[in-house]
Amino acid sequence: MNQRKKGMAAEKVAAEFLKLQGYVILEQNYGIRTGEIDIIAMDSEVLVFVEVKYRKDSCYGYPGESVDQKKQAKIRKTAMVYMKQHSISFDKAIRFDVVEILGKKIRVIKHAF
Repeated sequence: MNQRKKGMAAEKVAAEFLKLQGYVILEQNYGIRTGEIDIIAMDSEVLVFVEVKYRKDSCYGYPGESVDQKKQAKIRKTAMVYMKQHSISFDKAIRFDVVEILGKKIRVIKHAF
């Protein structure tokens, strides 16, 4: 399985896991020229932008550790564009989460950045 297919499979697993946690999935793979957001969801009244990271094992660290400051900045910028396009007030409560999948373990890191 190539990296793209592995990523898509991980995002599907993450979306299903988030649904079980009570999130309502609004969009998956929202992309614009400047970046992509894997999952956009609502967690109660909070708009959540989710980055999904998968690793087979922890030889190279935990998946969430790969969301560096450059990636965080891209996600923030893309989130602002999403909010503008959907006429969502910048007063709206938002959050940036990371779902890390390590082998068969799934962990949601709320307020990851």
